[in-house]
Amino acid sequence: MARKQFKAESKRLLDLMIHSIYTHREIFLRELISNASDAMDKLYYHTLQEGNTGLSREDFGIQIAVDKQNRTLTLSDNGCGMTREDLEKDLGTIARSGSLDFKRENEQKDEIDIIGQFGVGFYSAFMVSDKVKVVSRAYGSEEAFCWESEGADGYTIDPCEKQGHGTDIILSIKENTEEDSFDEFLDPYRIRALVQKYSDYIRYPIRMEMEKTRRKENPEDEGKDPKDVKPEYETYTEVETLNSMVPIWKKNRSELKDEDYHRFYKEKFYDYEDPARVIHSSTEGAATYNALLFIPARAPFNYYTRDFEKGLQLYASGVLIMDKCPDLLPDCFSFVRGLVDSQDLSLNISREMLQHDRQLKIIESRLEKKIKSELQAMLQNDREKYEAFFKNFGLQLKYGAYGEYGARKELLQDLLLFYSSFENKPVTLAEYVGRMKEDQKHIYYACGETIERIAALPQTEQVRDKGYEILYLTDDVDEFCLSTLHEYEGKEFKSVSAGDLDLGGEEEKKELLEQQEENKDLLEAMKEALEGKVSAVKLSQRLKSHPVCLTAEGALSLEMEKVLGSMPGENPGVKAQRVLELNAGHPVFQKLKALHEGKDEQTLKSYTGLLYAQALLIEGMAVEDPVAFSNEICKLMAQ
Repeated sequence: MARKQFKAESKRLLDLMIHSIYTHREIFLRELISNASDAMDKLYYHTLQEGNTGLSREDFGIQIAVDKQNRTLTLSDNGCGMTREDLEKDLGTIARSGSLDFKRENEQKDEIDIIGQFGVGFYSAFMVSDKVKVVSRAYGSEEAFCWESEGADGYTIDPCEKQGHGTDIILSIKENTEEDSFDEFLDPYRIRALVQKYSDYIRYPIRMEMEKTRRKENPEDEGKDPKDVKPEYETYTEVETLNSMVPIWKKNRSELKDEDYHRFYKEKFYDYEDPARVIHSSTEGAATYNALLFIPARAPFNYYTRDFEKGLQLYASGVLIMDKCPDLLPDCFSFVRGLVDSQDLSLNISREMLQHDRQLKIIESRLEKKIKSELQAMLQNDREKYEAFFKNFGLQLKYGAYGEYGARKELLQDLLLFYSSFENKPVTLAEYVGRMKEDQKHIYYACGETIERIAALPQTEQVRDKGYEILYLTDDVDEFCLSTLHEYEGKEFKSVSAGDLDLGGEEEKKELLEQQEENKDLLEAMKEALEGKVSAVKLSQRLKSHPVCLTAEGALSLEMEKVLGSMPGENPGVKAQRVLELNAGHPVFQKLKALHEGKDEQTLKSYTGLLYAQALLIEGMAVEDPVAFSNEICKLMAQ
């Protein structure tokens, strides 16, 4: 028969199909299997309507055959098949979808779940094929036809012979080139892997002959010592069903056990441990979807690196569209693994990418609330497991509360844990506030590298003497997180190193002011001796047994200064407004007074430098001139 031309500016459009729309050529197999599934769905729907076809869902299936010698890959289905007119109309016109027409005609029918929408998936076959042949016989027809094309130059349609209804698609796989190898699409094990990756949950069985090996039985070996038997092996072929068909997430939860979920998780996401939590939900309404999510027991080795890629697997009616869809998860819950399967998502023309639409945002919002709900349930009902989870992923929750200018702080604040000076273990903010003393105005916290170093800070003495609980912060993000939260249940957060804790009584305040005024010249001399390193030197109420400490005034704390200064690319000149605080009741202060009154300015300057260096070391900050500091210590020891 004479060659016909495609009806849609064929050469340019077909080149676009092959080279631009699909980013991964292996997608062709998913597209052809989806088309075969649609063809069987149409015929199955017809059986429901007619009621006299004698066909049931169990009668349908897809067969794949590999012929390495002739370099062909064949996909066969026993679906509705195509007439000559169908071949002309659906394969002769690029970007026309018979499946989409069928879906529109029957859009009120709940049974219809057609995958194809755009009419371009079939042409992805030309990414791996020199020639594509389609042999099809429509259900109820005695005639079969062969559509054949080598690409943009056109196609032919001729009568042919075919047993039974359905469609065979025969792909002549391209020869290898220097740049590309196409042999992978003639490897049965590679084909099986692609089926299981993209089409594992197509509702019809996908079968293929697989070569296997077994031990050859030899009657002469009977009765021999196993050590004396040399085993022989033989190869054989066996038809294998490649796909699972029924997704675990579409089964009722009552049908499944924990072991089923755990096995699926470990096989699908390559983890050796059971997940800490399983979230299985089905939602209908503005966005209809099934979700199966897992909270891992521990963080992957690369979780807190740039190499980690967040995202859920995205399925459309059981067909994998994206292996990692980042838009379904907020960053704060990026540790969650799992999948979402929906019929309602708007996909781009290649079905490789998700278009940003209202349904996507609805799903993300609902998943966010569901994940929070499950984490809260774990926190309340299995505290030990939650604390183990928080050791792995708590840092991400803190970053989430701090990031995006605190957009998710309300979502996350009740999930956060901080180490408590009372409990000697992590506590929630609700637990802290729930046991605050009646006269306590703030939620107090202290920062440091370790719990032990924080507990030894001089700044904590006054707060502990008042009987107030302190949250010990050891992660770099902790103070930034609390500054973003600002308050919890009306109680503001306050660092024990903040400018004025306002914890003393009126008499104590009055006495401190009098001492401050009395020693004004001494304090000013010490400030001058530090040559701009501090904004003030003053007497302190917060010190009880220690002689000195360093505090900060303003929004930037000493801990924030340390964190910002350690970041690559940050301005190393970022400094907190430092204040050197002295304990007026300590013998060291009496020594300082004596030096000032005796006008021994040089020794006073030396002692001031030593006290400042001591305060830096207590804060875990570097001494600016270690050699000078060491020399001053030696000079003092030699006196």
